Amino acid sequence: MNIKEEKIKEELFLNGIKAFNNRRYYDAHEYWEDLWSDYQLKDAKFIQGLIQLSVGYFHITNLNINGAKGLFNKCLLKLELYKEGARGIDVILIIDAVHKTIYNLNKIDNIKDFNWNNAPTINA
Repeated sequence: MNIKEEKIKEELFLNGIKAFNNRRYYDAHEYWEDLWSDYQLKDAKFIQGLIQLSVGYFHITNLNINGAKGLFNKCLLKLELYKEGARGIDVILIIDAVHKTIYNLNKIDNIKDFNWNNAPTINA
């Protein structure tokens, strides 16, 4: 892999984090999906977990509670593989936030009542 490709990969990853942290979940998914699908990655399952995480929160914005729950459960399976951390990220914090998110979704009657304080910020 050449330096230009490495730079593009890093840019896609960081743009995804920036979009996610700004609650532009669909955009985050797009950046990470480009990274995941266009390049051979050693941590492809981690990136796939982030894609599913971002789409889960996107589903909440679209009032799709079942889609959100499904994606959060799928992303947990992948993120658990990286509990020790990945790309300088404390994955345990994300996993904890996802558990709180699922708990919140299971407790509310209307998805519009979702507590957005449960959505994590990704620090890289």
